[in-house]
Amino acid sequence: MQTIENEKWTNPTELIESRPDADCVHSEGFYFFNIKIHRTMILIEFEESQATIVWAGSHQDYEKTFKNNKTVIEKWLSDKNWI
Repeated sequence: MQTIENEKWTNPTELIESRPDADCVHSEGFYFFNIKIHRTMILIEFEESQATIVWAGSHQDYEKTFKNNKTVIEKWLSDKNWI
């Protein structure tokens, strides 16, 4: 997580260049990262230079919660008032 905290990304291209494991799951700045054995969803706000952990869990938790499906991710984000 320290790598993410210390970065000063200003746009998605810079993010992907330094973290190719970042998987954009919603156009409003939500990405999944692989951090050690966990899968973590993080909201990256480029204008504010902020990163917020929105969800964290094992890959098994990720599959159970989100079913590897962006529609399910979007519904989850909406239900939690993130989008």
